[in-house]
Amino acid sequence: MPPFVYLASQSPRRSQLLTQIGVRHTLLLPDASEDAESLEQVHAGEAPKSYVQRVTRLKLQAALERLLQRGLPPAPVLCADTTVALGRDILGKPQDAAHAAAMLRALSGRQHRVLTAVALGQGGRIVQACSVSQVRFAALSEAQIQAYVASGEPMGKAGAYAVQGLAAAHIVHISGSYSGIMGLPLCDTAQLLEALN
Repeated sequence: MPPFVYLASQSPRRSQLLTQIGVRHTLLLPDASEDAESLEQVHAGEAPKSYVQRVTRLKLQAALERLLQRGLPPAPVLCADTTVALGRDILGKPQDAAHAAAMLRALSGRQHRVLTAVALGQGGRIVQACSVSQVRFAALSEAQIQAYVASGEPMGKAGAYAVQGLAAAHIVHISGSYSGIMGLPLCDTAQLLEALN
């Protein structure tokens, strides 16, 4: 029987990636009373890896409480968070089109890191991992940046791009976990599931 988890993520990509490796799952999303966005606030001077791991733990704690409150059958709860880092600067989700364009200008022709933390919890046990990958963009013209922003794809994406989408046409080099850059490092996730079980 394939493993079953609750996925506490609104990302359709994470759901697709779990399905890809045969993990049965159902969504465990926050209700209107939860302020999920406030969990993603960056603390002053916080390093990107510390940030993404802290946010993922907070999301997992909130999801485990949600599971209890809803009286759902016990099963592992999976949370993940992805951030893009240019040096020590954390590039989260763009606030608007101008912010997305500014992020893409900063990434143009440069290498950056994509960090995805994963946490899995059940019955008081928590296991976690953090995938760090390197991505380098080609130099982007202003016209290319504006066309990509106009596509709408950057919105809701850390660093204002989706590696599996139109942005792939501008990515020169990747080192690390492709699925981690998408939002869920599958090798790490499979190892966490084994460790918990």
